[in-house]
Amino acid sequence: MRRFRLSTAILFLALCAGNAMAQNRHRGDYKPTVYMVTFEQTESDQCPMQNLMTQRNAAAQNARNDFFETQRTGYHQVHNPQFVFATKNNRFALGIGGYINLRTSYDLKGAVDNIDFIPYDIPVVDNYANRQRIMMDATTSRLFTKAVVNSETLGRVVAFVDMDFRGGEEFSYTPRLRSAYVSMLGFTAGRDVTTFCDLNAVPHMVDFEGPNAYNFNFATLLRYELDFLDNRMRVGVAAEMPKVSGSYGEYFRPISQRVPDVPLYLQYSWGAERQSHFRAAAVFRNMYLHNAMRESNTSLFGWGVQASGSIDIFNILTLRFSGIYGKGISPYIQDLKGVGLDFVPDPENLEQIETMPMWAWQASAQIDLLPHKFWLTGGYSSAHVEQPTGTAADHYKRGSYIFGNVFYNVTSDFTIALEYLHGARKNVDGMLGDANRLSLMLQYNF
Repeated sequence: MRRFRLSTAILFLALCAGNAMAQNRHRGDYKPTVYMVTFEQTESDQCPMQNLMTQRNAAAQNARNDFFETQRTGYHQVHNPQFVFATKNNRFALGIGGYINLRTSYDLKGAVDNIDFIPYDIPVVDNYANRQRIMMDATTSRLFTKAVVNSETLGRVVAFVDMDFRGGEEFSYTPRLRSAYVSMLGFTAGRDVTTFCDLNAVPHMVDFEGPNAYNFNFATLLRYELDFLDNRMRVGVAAEMPKVSGSYGEYFRPISQRVPDVPLYLQYSWGAERQSHFRAAAVFRNMYLHNAMRESNTSLFGWGVQASGSIDIFNILTLRFSGIYGKGISPYIQDLKGVGLDFVPDPENLEQIETMPMWAWQASAQIDLLPHKFWLTGGYSSAHVEQPTGTAADHYKRGSYIFGNVFYNVTSDFTIALEYLHGARKNVDGMLGDANRLSLMLQYNF
């Protein structure tokens, strides 16, 4: 039988099915809007059009499976792409997607001096400038591209890059690289969410920062993860670029860091779709600084432990939680990132410096009134710092964060949400400031 090779591209449209939100779609519901499948055809007894359709359908199904099986769920994770380009043998598939996100917020009875709702930034003294504030923000809109390569040597390789518009000052709409990593053989290399973060331990939020006890943060890293026991157990360990934020005082100076942070975790999952889990995690840090009085370098050891999880009850109620305790781990608590609390000089002896004990916890409950379409969530979050004796009266002691929201998926790609937030900051001297925020979110995935 005479054989010939035909190189072509097929473009076809299909309506996206299912009522699930992008991050919650079931396997059978994921149907990209546009496929472009490049292939070569072999002549057979079937007519050319039948061969084209058969190969097209097989390639499209394989591409769907690749993107679904490599999709990451949880906080701030993107939906599967609506535009997919694939080769006929499924060795390479490229998806392009994103979403437009508009948040309109109004602060009342106390305003937060931040585009996000961060209790650390709540003023404890009321004045004419911090009573109300209105904001409209689209900087959290996203663009991403994801490639899946099925290699005979390396197995399945995933490369992912995404960006938003949070790279500059508030409301500047400066592009910012969020993630840029490649994963294969259990390894992940590049820029990704820190390994210490449990992405499924908090619910979807309108507030971009999220609960002040959470630890969503990006890091440049090299990570290894392994699933075993029928994907019920997972272990992970990483080396991550350290971010040190301390108060150096008069006798100490910052220097370049020499040792990566080392987070690790062990997770157990259960349920038909492994929808419930419990995770135990730890992080170890060695923070370097210069002692100007002794003209020598020194280091401080930081460490933290965390328990987190998500429990699904009859597909109606979902409980999520996390609790963390440690010393010198401010980058791993939302409320304390970048505020100089990894270590501070001893107020009673400025020649000595010490890591700061801190802890935080959060818990929430989500009720699915219409599964994956309409749900209510409420929760509480709190972060604490154990300040040393003699600390200035206006220094941070504790922050709290109370939230309630409702999400409605009008379609599989269009979501409306309403959220109320109440936060408070307490200083060492007992001074207390609070704030309230009401937000409306519109998001369209493409």
